[in-house]
Amino acid sequence: MYTIGTAGHVDHGKSTLIKALTGIDPDRLPEEKAREMTIDLGFAWLRLPSGKEVSIVDVPGHEGFIHNMLAGVAGIDLALLVVAADEGVMAQTREHVAILDLLELSHGVVAITKKDLVDEETLELVRLEVEELLAGTSLAGSPVVVCSAATGEGLPELVDALERELAQTPPRRDIGRPRLPIDRVFTLPGLGTVVTGTLTDGSLKVGEEVEVVPGGLRARIRSIHSHGRAVERAMPGRRTALNLPGLELEALERGMVVTRPNWLVPTNIVDVRLRVVSYLRRPLRHNMGVIFHAGTARVSGRLILLDRDEVRAGEEAWAQLRLESPVAVVRGDRYILRDPNDTLGGGTIVDVHALRHRRFHLPTLLRLERLASGAPEQRVLELMGPHGHITWGELVSQVAMAETEARQVVGELVAQGHMVVLPPQGLEADTVLASSQALGRWWEVAEEALGHYHRQWPLRRGMPREELRSRLRLPPKAFSALLSLWERDGKVRLAGEAVALSSHRPQLAGEQRRQADLFLEALRQRPYAPPSAGALDPELLSYLEEERLIVRVAPDVAFAPEAYQEMVDKVVAALQRQGRITLAQVRDMLGTSRKYAQALLEHMDRCHITIRVGDERVLRRRD
Repeated sequence: MYTIGTAGHVDHGKSTLIKALTGIDPDRLPEEKAREMTIDLGFAWLRLPSGKEVSIVDVPGHEGFIHNMLAGVAGIDLALLVVAADEGVMAQTREHVAILDLLELSHGVVAITKKDLVDEETLELVRLEVEELLAGTSLAGSPVVVCSAATGEGLPELVDALERELAQTPPRRDIGRPRLPIDRVFTLPGLGTVVTGTLTDGSLKVGEEVEVVPGGLRARIRSIHSHGRAVERAMPGRRTALNLPGLELEALERGMVVTRPNWLVPTNIVDVRLRVVSYLRRPLRHNMGVIFHAGTARVSGRLILLDRDEVRAGEEAWAQLRLESPVAVVRGDRYILRDPNDTLGGGTIVDVHALRHRRFHLPTLLRLERLASGAPEQRVLELMGPHGHITWGELVSQVAMAETEARQVVGELVAQGHMVVLPPQGLEADTVLASSQALGRWWEVAEEALGHYHRQWPLRRGMPREELRSRLRLPPKAFSALLSLWERDGKVRLAGEAVALSSHRPQLAGEQRRQADLFLEALRQRPYAPPSAGALDPELLSYLEEERLIVRVAPDVAFAPEAYQEMVDKVVAALQRQGRITLAQVRDMLGTSRKYAQALLEHMDRCHITIRVGDERVLRRRD
């Protein structure tokens, strides 16, 4: 599936040529008809001699509508550069070629139109002018066809040239993450809202739930149309119209992206490799205002130069773009920078959701270099950022590779000892991928936090798990897996909901030991009517409870374990004999006071041994 996009100066015959080739008039707006000039994007499709169909996007050539042209060429596979024989290369011809070169579009065909209006000598001069313009650009060496939309001369040769060039064009990749940058939004009676765009990176099918980013709106695809026909599945590289019922027309706009839910996160800051157009008369300066174009999005922002103060014509630099509104882009996307009058430059997005960097910071510049040109394994490690970890969901949304390839790269990094997967079973959206350096830093934080906790609370088994997890800022599944890893390595000891250093053992000493011995002796002396536990130091009381030296049934009531079990057994035996029992009967049976009998029965209720029915207790049924 391929999409061809036109390019060229205003009035050079792009739309007329498309109509002659396809029989479809791409100019759809009344204003375009009245002014005889393309203002917004037009669309058509062409059946090649081989029987294959290709989509066509017709873009405006007027300098005032360059932003519309940029929205149209974002998803194309081949450029059809149109140059009128009676005018030759003009201002927007040069700018459009510069844009295609910045997008690194390497497949194109040049149509020199209006052959019927000039002589052979003029045609040859225009051909030489075009070849000179394309020299040194990504479209250098593109085939040139001379034709006339008015007479039809040269049109078969033009179609043949398009088919030959498309045969050498790699098919659109399908990495399972479909994106449809919206270029049109409209409504149809009885259907509701329809969005169109050129689908990339994956397929979409009827009935599938999709999300619109930015915005987070959800809908289910009711129907899909491509080239005027209903289809069940839209494939990457094809012009596609999606019927999204339930979404308001006013809530959608050009620049949003339709995709599968829960992976594409909009961003306001991106790191980029920037190349300035060769004809620019002034340098680009640090912190200057720019207009950012990516896909069909158009957003104002500021240019932050990271390795210099200005970039001159034809030069390259590392930069960060801080945008006024969020955009839905991924690493590897191409972008263009403009001001209100000129195309300034463009290049590749190297990192999305970037942090604010220090300028002239060598480690940052080296990291960007590795992200841009490193091996897949190196790029994955670099995407972990300065903290050295990333979730699988975040990685999939940022790495420019198919999910199967990403899984393979992660597997190789794990096998080589460069990465740990938490938890190790499977890769889910919240699975954490961590470098060995991140593991080291997490252990340093945990060891210091646990050591401090043990010194502050020496009688406690350990720090509550949730408290330690909040210190490490890890999702629950990854944190549990990390604890298991540390426990296996003998670094920590897990006791219920507590975590302790393996070397930590709660121990009594001095006055605490004496008080504990006195309290335990008093429990043995008065098993059913013990002294108040409330008088004991709370930390000492918790220690005795955790070590199971006492059974605490109320804040100020505790029994020796043997006495507690004897009382429970007596109550259960009485209930088995008589079915019901009152608090007063328990008090008399045990020879204790109402306070202790009530505390015991309420504890048995909490332990699901008994259940209260009015003023009596009965045994809880065991299903």
